[in-house]
Amino acid sequence: MLSKRMEDALNRQLNAELYSAYLYLSMAAYYEASDLPGFANWMRVQAQEELTHAMKFFDYIIRRDGRVTLKAIEKPPDEWDSPVDVSTHVLEHERKVTGLINDLVDLALEEKDHATYNFLQWFVAEQVEEEESASELLRKVKMASESPAGILMVDNELGGRVFNPPTNEKE
Repeated sequence: MLSKRMEDALNRQLNAELYSAYLYLSMAAYYEASDLPGFANWMRVQAQEELTHAMKFFDYIIRRDGRVTLKAIEKPPDEWDSPVDVSTHVLEHERKVTGLINDLVDLALEEKDHATYNFLQWFVAEQVEEEESASELLRKVKMASESPAGILMVDNELGGRVFNPPTNEKE
């Protein structure tokens, strides 16, 4: 069973994951309006990943006899100055999420909630991957940013990204 403090923290993270999905959908819409469908695809896949993360928290709270409490999701930005600006925002956002996950791990340790600590290890590893992916995106976009042809090459590459759901949804 979850403590009230842990339950509240996990519900806040559930909301943060839903916000992340909203943010990436907003970025996808920005790219669709900018005629960059590959970039939009990358963001759509990212949004799907975030929804999967949210559902992991949703299901875990329930499995631990907690109560899921859904709150309003903050409106994300919907305008950026350039693909570099968007990609910079992605990396900053993923670093922020890493901090939120680390805070949850610290709380689990403080509360001696070993089950939640174990559950959160998947997210710790996932955030390493998320930051690496965001950093790679930013590097590519920065390199291509001075050339419309370069941006179109990156757009073409990003169009090939597909969503791969985690193999074990019980984690």
